[in-house]
This record gives sequence, C-alpha cells and structure tokens, in this order.
Amino acid sequence: MGGGAAPRLRDAGLAEAAPDPFTVEAGFESLFNGRDLTGWGYRPTSEEDKAAAARWQASDPNAAAWPFVTAPVRFDGQAVTPDGRFAAIDGRLVVTTPPEHRKIQQLWTKREFPEDFVLKLEFRATPNADSGVYLRGPQLQCRDYRLAGPYEKLERYRPQEWNELVVTVRKGVARAECNGEVLETALALPASGPIGVEGDRGQMEYRRIRIKVLR
Repeated sequence: MGGGAAPRLRDAGLAEAAPDPFTVEAGFESLFNGRDLTGWGYRPTSEEDKAAAARWQASDPNAAAWPFVTAPVRFDGQAVTPDGRFAAIDGRLVVTTPPEHRKIQQLWTKREFPEDFVLKLEFRATPNADSGVYLRGPQLQCRDYRLAGPYEKLERYRPQEWNELVVTVRKGVARAECNGEVLETALALPASGPIGVEGDRGQMEYRRIRIKVLR
C-alpha cells in the first residue's frame, strides 16, 4: 500500500491505525488530546484575511474558496467540526480534503500565547497537500514540501510519512525547523496570539501537538 493512500484509508475505516505510544516530555503540555477538538475552534476572519481573499479571487480564476467566519465557534467535546473539515481521528488532527479541491479554513486554539515558547508537532501530507501552522497569527507553511514547496530542497523531509516540526519563539521572533533542517530563522510575530492550523488543498494530519512555555 502506498504511503499517500494509507492516511485516507485509515480515515475511511479501511485500515488499522496502530496506537501511538508517545508520551509528552517533561515541561511540555499537549494542545490536542487526540480524542476530540476540545480547546480548538473557529475565530472570526480578520480584515486582513478578507482583503487577501478578495485580492486573490479577483486576480486568479483558480483561487481557493475562502468562507468567512463571523462569530467565534468552539468545538469542545466534538470529534469533528460540523462542516467535516477538521477531525480528531486515532490521535491525529486531520485536515480533510475539501470537495471544492481548494478551500481556506483555519482552526485555532482558544488559548493565546504571549510568552516565549517551544512548539513541537508532527505532520504528514498527502501528495501536493497545502496547509500551514499559525504562530500567534502569521503562518508558517506546512505542506508536502517536495511538491508544494516552498522548502523543496530539504534533505530530511519524508514524503507521505511523519515529519517533526519544531518552532522556538523568543522575543517575538520564531525559528522553525523540520526534522532538524532550518525552515525560517527570523519569522516576526506579534506580541500574543493563538496557535492554529490551516486547511487549503489535500489532506494534512497533525499529531503530538505540544508546547513548552519558556520562563
């Protein structure tokens, strides 16, 4: 069975998913319990994002659909968002493939993070999948890098397998690494904000999402 097909088969209930033996390290706390979407939700679409969507859709006939959120929505105790886009499945936060092929949606933590921190997680992408991890608002591209970029030359990236993302934030600047290779050295961030994940195209999976606040 090809690696790209395996995630979709598991989500359809057609393949076994082995239990994840992972234990959160000392000093870290989990942001995702693996069972449901407690602690996560939709936030109202920012004016900046509304403007970006309008520019994109006006200039590109193949631009993604981008539904706007007008009021906060929380998913505590729910395994799947009502629209089916985000789901907790066997310890994984799954961003499903939209029927429109491309659709921008954002899932956020209820909690905000004004302190310095280290964020760790693992991600797995189907071929050419496009997603992202939001850090207090700004997005770090998290994709099938080999096909979707922008970090095509990574030597340790494993297509359709689990990859580790580590982000260290100090004094409003983020350094990001994938499997130990540098993605960004000085991504500027606002003073506070939530953690989030994006849906665009393809299926993305996240697991072992955890954070350590640096005192």
